[in-house]
Amino acid sequence: MARQRLRLAVRQVHLWMGLSLGALFVLLGLTGSALVFYQALDLALHPEMAVSAKGPAPDAQSPVWDLALATMRAQRPDRQGIYRFEVTGEAGPIPVRYEMPGRAHGGHRVMIWLSPDGGRVLREAVWGQYLMTWLYDLHMALLAGPVGTLIIGWSGLAIFLLVMVSGVWVWWPRTSGRGGWAKALRYARHAALTRRLRDMHKLAGLIGLPVLSVLVMTGVMLALPDQSNAALRPLFGPVDPSPKAMDHTDTGPRLSITQAAVIAQRVLPSARIVWIEVPPIGQGVYKFRMKTPHDPSARFPHSFVFLDPVSGRVVAVQNADKAGRTTTINNWLHCLHDASVLGLFTRWLAVIIGLVPAFLFTTGLWRWLERKCANRRQVDSLAH
Repeated sequence: MARQRLRLAVRQVHLWMGLSLGALFVLLGLTGSALVFYQALDLALHPEMAVSAKGPAPDAQSPVWDLALATMRAQRPDRQGIYRFEVTGEAGPIPVRYEMPGRAHGGHRVMIWLSPDGGRVLREAVWGQYLMTWLYDLHMALLAGPVGTLIIGWSGLAIFLLVMVSGVWVWWPRTSGRGGWAKALRYARHAALTRRLRDMHKLAGLIGLPVLSVLVMTGVMLALPDQSNAALRPLFGPVDPSPKAMDHTDTGPRLSITQAAVIAQRVLPSARIVWIEVPPIGQGVYKFRMKTPHDPSARFPHSFVFLDPVSGRVVAVQNADKAGRTTTINNWLHCLHDASVLGLFTRWLAVIIGLVPAFLFTTGLWRWLERKCANRRQVDSLAH
């Protein structure tokens, strides 16, 4: 009897949390699906960037980066901030990010795309003011900055515990053995509508559960890094300290990007340079973000080399292949959450699974409304 009451209580928790938090779950699922291929979608929406490049894509030691920097500084000499070049390894436009020094993530960031030779600006747009970055900020922070990120993190944890875990609890067969499991996994296609809706709901939830669990929990950990690290620390040790790249003021002639890239490559010879950060004129250091062989993230790897822009002295190094266990876990979060870990297969899988919350919310709401209508009809028939 007590077990039955507990099951009914969990069922009610699943119902009401699903009807409330479910709407946010749907939003995150749909925006997440759209963002899996957000670069390709953005390119399709802006045909001015559809240029053909002759020859292979430039590597980090190509002279194209210095030409691109000169092009942007000549066009906008008032911009004295940080330029970040993405070394995509693919032919096509050169993506660049410009940020004012000291701005936090999501500040006044200008996205720039240059021709493959670096000699012409193809497009320029402020982050958050065009569709795909607007969707990104909606998915990451509900367009509400740091407060929105906290809401996403704690709501994601509630979705996992109160909606997904309770759903498995409610579905779990009451009796063990082949008969109980066969009933729990069956779809009664000739049954009443409420039963069919229930079966569609449970089967979609079960199919999507493994991938949804990974997506939700990695999202929670990315949104709540301090709380996540506090939970990981007793089990796997502390987070590795970030490298100390001291503020630097320079007065002499600077190394070119190509010269600095050669030095950075010598520091981590087995790594590939993915991002090149050029500091403001007169201050800062070159920052090279590099992918080492065992780093799971291809686009946002976790190894860094910092160089004095005048002397070329190595200021600091961080090698992801030598990271501690907690830091290694954190290094996996982004590529698991954006489903890039196994290439196109997991990315398309994430697109499909991102639609599952909408299906679960629709079938759950529909079944609840159908049951309410059936109960009302039954009351009316008894009254007459």
